[in-house]
Amino acid sequence: MSTHVSATEAARRFSDLLNRVRYQGERFVIVRNGEQVAELSAIASRPKVTLAELVDRLLAARSGDPGFADDLERIQAEQPPVGDGPWTS
Repeated sequence: MSTHVSATEAARRFSDLLNRVRYQGERFVIVRNGEQVAELSAIASRPKVTLAELVDRLLAARSGDPGFADDLERIQAEQPPVGDGPWTS
């Protein structure tokens, strides 16, 4: 169920309305000139991830391309040497 509040009242009490939405799960319909124009309600919460699930995800992400390090070394070896720049000390 939702509570109807005027746009003026919502503007004056915005912080209070946000707290009521967040902590008490209330829902507000904002009315201007007798017309419903907006709704103030909580967003769906994100699913919680446990520490064990996070560790599992991080370990799974580590198993990448086995030749990646070799590719980086090859790319670095192919780079031309950098000469002295104009700001040498």
